[in-house]
Amino acid sequence: MGTTDKKLIAVVGATGQQGGAVVRALRAGNQFKVRALTRNPAKHRELADEVLEADLNRPETLASAFKGAHGVFLVTNFQEHGADELKQATAAIHAAKNAGGKHFVWSTLPDVEAISGGKLHVPHFTGKAKVDRIMKEAGFANYTFVIAPFYYQNLIGVLGPQKQPNGSTGWTLPLDPAVRGIHMGDITELGGIVAGAFAHPDQAGHGEYLPLVGDFMSFNEIIDTLNRQGHNFSYAPVPKEVFAGFFPGAAEIAEMFAYFQSHTYLGSDSRDQIALANKIASRQPTKFSAWARVNFPAPKNAQSAR
Repeated sequence: MGTTDKKLIAVVGATGQQGGAVVRALRAGNQFKVRALTRNPAKHRELADEVLEADLNRPETLASAFKGAHGVFLVTNFQEHGADELKQATAAIHAAKNAGGKHFVWSTLPDVEAISGGKLHVPHFTGKAKVDRIMKEAGFANYTFVIAPFYYQNLIGVLGPQKQPNGSTGWTLPLDPAVRGIHMGDITELGGIVAGAFAHPDQAGHGEYLPLVGDFMSFNEIIDTLNRQGHNFSYAPVPKEVFAGFFPGAAEIAEMFAYFQSHTYLGSDSRDQIALANKIASRQPTKFSAWARVNFPAPKNAQSAR
């Protein structure tokens, strides 16, 4: 197939962790032509077959961004200052539909409010879940939901180990470390599921939910895994109310951990969905221990223990 015969997939957020993973997987599969969408196309010319401007806060940029695209992958960024995810996603869904798009893949998260019966509020989850209905009602020939897990990358990033008051290094979190509740994965592997969904709309294009899950662990298991690899990390539980005062945004993180503890990350038994996601990606995602061996730098004095 020449490039001209290949269907075009437009990827929103192509410079971010999820969008970037999708661009790489689509290019590696070589089945589709890839259009990377970014606010600064000039900076990222080499990213894909085409690089165009799209800004979810400026819906007028979206018509040309989606023009001629068979498929669209959308993720919104909760962290972005002033982002209204519902408004952004709705604009993108309508623009893609108006442009004649056939297959829409939306990166969503569980509806914490619904799952917890209104007891827990995690806006960065529920804000995405609220888009699902709009997506279902938009009338695409095919549509698919993918669910990003708790990123392994968080544990060397925003939720990395910290120096503790007692001199150890580790985590102080509002979470019972014995409860297995965290569906986790290497976010760079989300791309394989998305590319698989575009390639197999017959199996995954009718509103299926496809979560990326490499491992399902308690925090004790996370720490045991790391400490077996030569680390010496500690864990101290802390009440939700105390944690909420640690840093800006900590209150919502505390609610999120309370949700993991009560309902798990995915909020329900998702084994069938996980199995389908792995089948669609045609590979098993990387386990935490294998990822950590490569990505968690070994402590300086532990070379001999490995």
